[in-house]
Amino acid sequence: MAQPKIELQDLDLTQLMEVKKQLEDELSHLTSSFGQLKQAQNRFVDCIESCKAVNASNNDKTILVPLTSSLYVPGKLANVDKVIVDIGTGYYVEKTTEDAIKFYNRKVDFVKENLEKIQAAVTQKQGNLRSLVDVMQYKLQLQQQEQKTAAKA
Repeated sequence: MAQPKIELQDLDLTQLMEVKKQLEDELSHLTSSFGQLKQAQNRFVDCIESCKAVNASNNDKTILVPLTSSLYVPGKLANVDKVIVDIGTGYYVEKTTEDAIKFYNRKVDFVKENLEKIQAAVTQKQGNLRSLVDVMQYKLQLQQQEQKTAAKA
C-alpha cells in the first residue's frame, strides 16, 4: 500500500524542521551503512589477494599467521591447494584456492550491488533534503516579509 504524498508547501516551519531532522538521520544512517559495506568489500578484495598469494612457490615458506587482527604468529605454509574460508556467523569451510577466489568474487559483486542501491538512496535523500531546505527558506522569507509589513502598519 502506497503512503499518501505530503506536499512540503502544506507544512509549517516546525513540521518542516521535523521532516528535515528525519531526512538527515536517514541520510546519516545510509552514509554509515555505505561506509561499512565499502569496508566489507575491501576485506573481500584483500581475501582474494591473499588466496592468490597461496601458490606452489610459497610451499613450506615461513609466514605470519593471524590469530587476531593485531596478533600474528610464525607458521609454515604446508598445503597450498586448500584454504579455510570464513563463510559467516562463525562457520569455516575448506575450499580450494580457486573456489575460495570464486566465493570472494561473488561476495564482492553482491556488496557492489548493495552499494549501488545505497548510493541511489543517498542521492534521492540528498535531493529531498535540498528541496526541503528550499521550501524552508522560502517560508522563512515570507514570514520575514509579513513581520516587516506588520511592523510598518
